[in-house]
Amino acid sequence: MREIDELRPLTAGRLLTLWRESREREDPLERVLLCNGRILAECCFFREERVYAGGAEALADLTGRQMEALLRRLAEEGGGPRTAREAENPAFDAARFDALRGGE
Repeated sequence: MREIDELRPLTAGRLLTLWRESREREDPLERVLLCNGRILAECCFFREERVYAGGAEALADLTGRQMEALLRRLAEEGGGPRTAREAENPAFDAARFDALRGGE
């Protein structure tokens, strides 16, 4: 697996577009793998550069378990060191926000 230092979440609209472009495949496993490869190709970055040129390159490099781990991390954590809130506002303090929200 290539080095990845950030996963940038896609918008819901972009995810829908990727799914629609992949859904013409009849085989469900092929459809899911192709779609997930394209998602990871657009989300995986290293030093501000995309790691994969396209979905086929991501599929050639990653195992199924690696793909699952990256997609799970992307879904659960928002991808990496930057959350969506931090990407919108670099001064956003996620830890302080969480503490205030939790009543701490």
